[in-house]
Amino acid sequence: MAVPAQGPSIAEPFKLRLHPILTHIAGSMVALVFAAMFVLIVATFLMQVTRVNGPSMQPTLQDHDCLLVNRLAYELGLPRPGDIVTLYYPADPDRVFIKRVIATDEQSVQIIAGRVFVDGTPLRDDYVDAAFRSHENWGPELVDDGYYFVMGDHRNASSDSRDWGLVPRKYVIGKVTLRWWPFGRFRIF
Repeated sequence: MAVPAQGPSIAEPFKLRLHPILTHIAGSMVALVFAAMFVLIVATFLMQVTRVNGPSMQPTLQDHDCLLVNRLAYELGLPRPGDIVTLYYPADPDRVFIKRVIATDEQSVQIIAGRVFVDGTPLRDDYVDAAFRSHENWGPELVDDGYYFVMGDHRNASSDSRDWGLVPRKYVIGKVTLRWWPFGRFRIF
């Protein structure tokens, strides 16, 4: 005589059996959550995407260029003269600017007829096109310890340390590492 089939006993652990499609969807959702967490961590601590707003860094960077900024670079090291950096605008830290570091701790900066001198030596700034070079005199000024003197590459159309002073180290966000848009002007800095 046949014994009728019985359901699982109370002693057996409950096993949830999902349809294979639901299993795939659940796995995809978990992967998506982990990917979003990874992107959030990278964007917060390691890299940042930003966009140029204005002509102050021409001809090196054009208005609306899209850039990748390495935030970790200055957690491990310090900005050096020549680095293109993102920074909080000292007069309004809610705004972010893109400028080039010209001088650092204890260096003297002076501009004579538009030519920049650091510690009395002419700055090698062949990245500044003649049409973008100013003809002003400014300084000299000694850069305080823990501060930076920054300028835009378009010296005639840049609000920078000549106008609003030195930038404290804590206001420097990261180093511009590459321009990824437009693709035709892709460049690693």
